[in-house]
Amino acid sequence: MIRPTRSLGPARIKLASYNIRKGLGTDRVRNPLRILKVLAEVGADIIALQEADRRFGSRAAVLSQVLLDHHSDYEAVPLDVQTDSMGWHGNAILVRKGMEVLHHDIIHIPCLEPRGVVTATIATPAGPITVFGMHLDLSGLWRGRQARAITALAETARAAHPTVMMGDCNEWRERAGCFREFGRHFAILDCGPSFHSRRPVGRLDRIMHCERLQLAACGIHHTPLAATASDHLPVWAELRVANGAPRSS
Repeated sequence: MIRPTRSLGPARIKLASYNIRKGLGTDRVRNPLRILKVLAEVGADIIALQEADRRFGSRAAVLSQVLLDHHSDYEAVPLDVQTDSMGWHGNAILVRKGMEVLHHDIIHIPCLEPRGVVTATIATPAGPITVFGMHLDLSGLWRGRQARAITALAETARAAHPTVMMGDCNEWRERAGCFREFGRHFAILDCGPSFHSRRPVGRLDRIMHCERLQLAACGIHHTPLAATASDHLPVWAELRVANGAPRSS
């Protein structure tokens, strides 16, 4: 695992992606506060969450507003979907308190299962960055369709701002499937195996960035707490804004 630097310069930003499994740990205990403690360990500025809402009923947020207000340094990007939900089909974006959200939206994608994508443009010390958070289908055929749809949107976004895509891709193959689509115009980081958290072998959780960003460091966050809090480990990356204008496709 690549170790993070101890302090971020003004041109760097730390991002993370974490499938929190609705707060249900590998010990079969649902403990949202434990999730927040893992996020504090990671220390990212922007976080894409998957399975951030309960699946049934009102689809209430796993991380309540009270927990975020009193036990975290984060606030959820407002997605204006359901009153009690944090995300869109379980996808949510957290930002450090005080960071300005310049734009946010939800995106419908082709799906077999209920799936969606969330996006936000956030003012950071490195300048505005657009983030797409995703949780792709279990079906390889549908993952490919979803990757094409998301990549097309991200291609448009990168013309305006440096762009990052991250989430649980549900892809076991390293250079095939949806990664073939994403890799046409975006760098796919190999942060390390993140699933299953007790004995990680699958590189299902990924962070991908356009050429307007450069990698400083990346890795998985594997601590005793993270190994218990969810069946996925968080993945993280420190990125810096590259000099120069974006390439034309």
